[in-house]
Amino acid sequence: MTKTAEQTAESHVFEADVAHLLHMMVHSVYSDRDVFLRELISNAADACEKLRYEAIETPSLLGADAENRITLTLDEENRQLVVEDNGIGMSRDEMIEALGTIARSGTRAFMERIEASKAAEGAQLIGQFGVGFYSCFMVAERVDVVSRRAGTQEAWSWTSDGKGSYSVSPATSLTEAPSRGTRIVLHLMEDAKQYTARWTVERIVKEQSGHVPVAIRLVEKPGKEPVQITDGTALWTKPKSDVSKEEYSDFYRGVSGQYDEPALTVHFRAEGRQEYTALAFIPGTQPFDMFDPERKGRMKLYVKRVFITDDADLLPTYLRFVRGLVDTADLPLNVSREMIQESPILTAIRKGITSRIVTAIEKLADSDAEAFLKFWENFGPVLKEGIYEDFERRAQLLALARFRTSASNEGYRSLADYVKDAKEGQNAVYYLAGGSLDQLKASPQLEGFRARGIEVLLLADSIDSFWTMNAPDYEGKAFKSITQGAADLAQFAKLDGQTMQEGDNDSAATFLAFAKEKLADQIADVRASDRLTESAVCLVAPEDGYDRQMEKILRNAGRLQDAAKPILEINLMHPLIKAIASVEGDASYQEDAAFLLLDQARILDGDRPADPRRFAERLGRVFQRSVQS
Repeated sequence: MTKTAEQTAESHVFEADVAHLLHMMVHSVYSDRDVFLRELISNAADACEKLRYEAIETPSLLGADAENRITLTLDEENRQLVVEDNGIGMSRDEMIEALGTIARSGTRAFMERIEASKAAEGAQLIGQFGVGFYSCFMVAERVDVVSRRAGTQEAWSWTSDGKGSYSVSPATSLTEAPSRGTRIVLHLMEDAKQYTARWTVERIVKEQSGHVPVAIRLVEKPGKEPVQITDGTALWTKPKSDVSKEEYSDFYRGVSGQYDEPALTVHFRAEGRQEYTALAFIPGTQPFDMFDPERKGRMKLYVKRVFITDDADLLPTYLRFVRGLVDTADLPLNVSREMIQESPILTAIRKGITSRIVTAIEKLADSDAEAFLKFWENFGPVLKEGIYEDFERRAQLLALARFRTSASNEGYRSLADYVKDAKEGQNAVYYLAGGSLDQLKASPQLEGFRARGIEVLLLADSIDSFWTMNAPDYEGKAFKSITQGAADLAQFAKLDGQTMQEGDNDSAATFLAFAKEKLADQIADVRASDRLTESAVCLVAPEDGYDRQMEKILRNAGRLQDAAKPILEINLMHPLIKAIASVEGDASYQEDAAFLLLDQARILDGDRPADPRRFAERLGRVFQRSVQS
């Protein structure tokens, strides 16, 4: 700065406690330092838009430079980042007004405005230049601003370290000032020098500001030719007919961070009470964080093509695999991102987008069975969470669901397929839930249903135990676990024509009563089974309460203190049961056999014997007796 400039410079002391103010902004308004660039680019784009509107009445403001642009210059050697636009620019008074808004308002007044914005849906604090501009002090130790108002010859300079004061003066060299618009020079902190790296800046621009209505150019180092990195046109604002598959794929990869092809693209504009544009993609492969316990979505929210957040609650958690964005002009650019989450407008948008995506998945299921099954293999376990969580769309999601069943071999079946092929008089959709498909296929509880040709859904996902409790029925047929309550299979004939028999004599019934007495502390009941055809025993849950798999889930999570006693079912026609029952007059042997049968049922159910030592002792005694006999 020259001596003359020093004499004409105006120093202003911040009236507010700026240190406190910046601390509040960094920790309460912005959670990511990268957003400073978004805010500066947003301000630059606003300046270009203002010039465009003013030039309608005063075309001479454009002069010979009619094309609006934003230029980012990287200077790694001097640790500087320059953001320049050829927009409307600022006069001296406008500079003090725009860049001194926070300072003059004072911390108390600014905080009051934030509090007021919580109740005022129309408050647009972030949209004011001062708030967004001051975010640059998260990364800069000093900021210099040079600006020339369009249509004037004067240029003005503003400089501050953001700690106690700022100064405004005529620009020291008018030839160094932009011919029109504003240049912001950020002298970066040591720990922010990554913002002079091309790949870092280009990534941030494309992710957060790639769709402002002004082209953005990048100069990799002073003196080099600028390279255009965005064209100033938002892809989602174009008609679908004007966007190629390749453009959608490129955009998807940028917004999702994945390198596959999208399995489904949903692009639409909603008009009516809420107006917004949505561009959503279902990935072709599972995102690596799909089963993240926090289960947050990955849809970005834009307001008037300005990036707001990628953490908005735009989709239910069961659609968290969807990637994309929503752009609306109906929401304010509030300081508090949390305020946006509470907006009834966002709630309506969320409902609309969810419905459109579910409908698009339905259309995929109807039009391309192969593509839909690939989608289901990737995202079916997550989509089924919606059957549990989303009452409004439960019927739609049930119709979309596909299942491995006892009759599907390696393929999938829909509930419509299941109901169509149900047995006459069958009033339930039977299912078996467990930890793996192989375990389910080998389950003894399945034997009686398989013997009668009754199809059973094989549910190996954890969520299956939850949604089956919440979904009361499908087309009038209730969901029923085959590991809970009575099987009621007597009304259905076996495929081989055999009928259920009670046993050759009373010895089996006598042993049944004996076992019930001896196992009373661990078992609610011991009864003859009509669901077993090959195995000797199995465990089932009582009619009321949870089925066997749900009990395991709750018990392992520490949420089931007192589990109901199970029921031991015995296949009276099994050779082992007949042999045990025929040993009369040896109560100790039959007692050991009863406890071993119970532990055998536990093992078949995927559990361990209740007491491994006693199990081994009883097994040893039974072996010894069989050898001696």
